[in-house]
Amino acid sequence: MEKDDGSSLGIGISLGLIYGLVFDNLALGLALGVALGSAGVFVRKKKKK
Repeated sequence: MEKDDGSSLGIGISLGLIYGLVFDNLALGLALGVALGSAGVFVRKKKKK
């Protein structure tokens, strides 16, 4: 089993923080970024199987 390097999570958090800065709600942006990053990790693992 190949180990994930965490790039999806990093990209998701970055996009979430940008969203939070634009709409002046960092807590929501961070939460959305973690959720999107985790979903990206899950999708990448499903594609490899």
